[in-house]
Amino acid sequence: MHKVQKTYTPECKREAVRLAQTSGKPIAQVARELGISDTSLHQWRKLYPRNDLHLMMTKRGLPTGPHMDNLGEQNQKSHGMRNEIAAREQ
Repeated sequence: MHKVQKTYTPECKREAVRLAQTSGKPIAQVARELGISDTSLHQWRKLYPRNDLHLMMTKRGLPTGPHMDNLGEQNQKSHGMRNEIAAREQ
């Protein structure tokens, strides 16, 4: 049996990196919650440095400081990303 390699959109990767950088949680925990490997998340962090994320977040009106006061929105996006990942696996 062949192992199917999962592919993720750049937007999906950026969102995962953003969550890892802004949630205050360990990378491994964020990866587990999203259903991806922590190795992938570490690699994606190298692809999308913080400045890139800051620009993207600013354009979307998302908080960029260390004091994330809109965690409900983050949780909703995380849930949406988990759904996208689950749909890709089927």
